[in-house]
Amino acid sequence: MTSRSLQAAMVCLAAMTALAVAMGVGRFAFTPLFPLMVRDGLLDGRAGAWLAAANYLGYLAGALTAARITLRPALLMSAGLAATVGITAAVGWTTTLPIWIVLRFLAGVASAWTLVATSTWGLGWLAALGRPGLAGILFSGVGLGIAGAGLYCLMAPGSATALATGLAPRLAPSSPAMWVGLAGLAALASLLPLAVGWRLPVYMAAGSGADAGAGMARQPAPARPASTATTGLVACYVLFGFGYILPATYLPALARQLVDDPQVFGLAWPLFGAAAALSTVLVTWRLARVDRLLLWAACHVLMGIGVLLPVFWTTLGGVVAAALLVGGTFMVITMVAMQEARARAETQVTRVLGRMTAGFAAGQLAGPLVNAAVAHGASSEAAALHMALGLSAAGLLASAVYLWREYRQN
Repeated sequence: MTSRSLQAAMVCLAAMTALAVAMGVGRFAFTPLFPLMVRDGLLDGRAGAWLAAANYLGYLAGALTAARITLRPALLMSAGLAATVGITAAVGWTTTLPIWIVLRFLAGVASAWTLVATSTWGLGWLAALGRPGLAGILFSGVGLGIAGAGLYCLMAPGSATALATGLAPRLAPSSPAMWVGLAGLAALASLLPLAVGWRLPVYMAAGSGADAGAGMARQPAPARPASTATTGLVACYVLFGFGYILPATYLPALARQLVDDPQVFGLAWPLFGAAAALSTVLVTWRLARVDRLLLWAACHVLMGIGVLLPVFWTTLGGVVAAALLVGGTFMVITMVAMQEARARAETQVTRVLGRMTAGFAAGQLAGPLVNAAVAHGASSEAAALHMALGLSAAGLLASAVYLWREYRQN
């Protein structure tokens, strides 16, 4: 293996692990742990909604501030990982709702910082090393983190058994202990990106520019300023966040309504993560020459179908298919969108990627708010959710049309 190949492998593994910790733990671990916190009598549905909203707000705040931080991307990535580990452990060290709200807000901030910094650092190095096609491995870390956190909750000794049989909670590990244990695993995983980030702190400038998105068909360099050239992309990314968040939030709950076996419904979240991880690798491997905009549009269509499936196919099979379609396109969209935005960003990479991440955060924050607003005029909670899912799918399909037109004009 050549020196450049070894460096590319190190960057991929480090960035993949960083995203697994920041997103799989910092952002999404609450989803599989929430039922266990309810089991322990620590939360109810209303409190859980507050914690979710706090995390969404923190993610938005982190995305908006990431570009203003003067730290180098590798250092910001390291700081975000350290914060994620500490905050995750702190959740298990308290049982006070107001403190939890603050901690989940801070976890969202740290996740956004780490995503922006890792994308800037990792994609920059891969472009500089002539290996931009490995971006799929880099972004598979998010799905691996989601799947890992879900399996950790599903396979913890006694936890599934206690939920299924109604045995005393003392026979299952407490949710606070599981938060602390997850933080310990995240700390061990963070050692790799910390070490590689210290060794390869700054990506080489030779790789910046429109070639950073290679590995998909290259786009002509835009003649407009980066802020103008990416405005439509940011809008599509907002609709992506809005379209993704409702199925990502409610799929495990829908599965539980259909099958009262935690060994079955508990697999919905790991399945979602596994689909997200595999999809980025498969797309990079099989669709290396497909235009990024065309692939992005196709993924929005597929995700839109996945969002609508639980409305028309209210069986476990429908939920599983929805998890595969939404999970299988979630990280492909993230990867392709970040590559396309970076290719147009010229010298404003961190700022543009921060705008993209902020747009996604705003969209996902709007999802539950729209669902709550629709619920006031709906006949039932299920009807409100179906209406909100329909709006989400409409936004995804509308953005797919925009991306298709962008592709035809290039």
